[in-house]
Amino acid sequence: MKSLCLAVSVLPSVLLPHVAQADSTPGLQSIGLGLSYSQSPYAGADNSVSPVPLVRYQGERLFLQGLTGGVHLIERDGFGLDAIVSGRFDGIDADDFGRSELAENGIDRDLLEDRDDGIDLGLRASWEFAFGELQATAKADVSGASEGYELALEYGYPMDVAGARVTPALKVSYLSDKLADYYYGTLSDEEARGVARYRPGSAVVPELALGVSRPVGERWLLSGEASYRHLPDCLTDSPLAEGDAGQLGVKVGISWLFD
Repeated sequence: MKSLCLAVSVLPSVLLPHVAQADSTPGLQSIGLGLSYSQSPYAGADNSVSPVPLVRYQGERLFLQGLTGGVHLIERDGFGLDAIVSGRFDGIDADDFGRSELAENGIDRDLLEDRDDGIDLGLRASWEFAFGELQATAKADVSGASEGYELALEYGYPMDVAGARVTPALKVSYLSDKLADYYYGTLSDEEARGVARYRPGSAVVPELALGVSRPVGERWLLSGEASYRHLPDCLTDSPLAEGDAGQLGVKVGISWLFD
């Protein structure tokens, strides 16, 4: 039986977006473009800067919020239950690892395989309270990449500050052993080529964040978020990883609002 590794250190205060709630008005609500920056946990890999589509559509049941879409199953009295599909973009090509950094960890890059991105399918429950918003999500890989699953609990407290919506949030994610092993461990085919076996097992990853959005005029919305994820020792001890346990992420964007 694989062990569960936890992140137990004290985390500094950081930034993440508030929990998005469904809008009652059907149709395309906004469209825009953002930029996302994230630190890579992988040895010798470059940090990522990539464009992010900012699309928000709300139908009678169907919805699309950025890179997550789905169907509203239940909506009543501050409670919602959605079936969701979303992308998981944790993959990396073997050639994107640093050869010298991997060599320091005792791994020949030529013996590694790619880690593919995945597609997750699952359920998301949300509750709105006077003192904040709570989301619980369960999703599993259906693309055949990791074949693992993730459970997450997120709490956000949206506030109106000087005309802006500001939301500090705390999120805790449980990564199953298959999910963590695929992205942070060695694969069976790699071990057959001589790579030393490393399997981190399941992991708990906490995240602190802050999201900010502010309307500009009648049609534009500026948004930004920054986040800090703390990776537990079982993930950072991987021979595929390097650097600090903390991962910073920043997103900024602008959207055009429809009627």
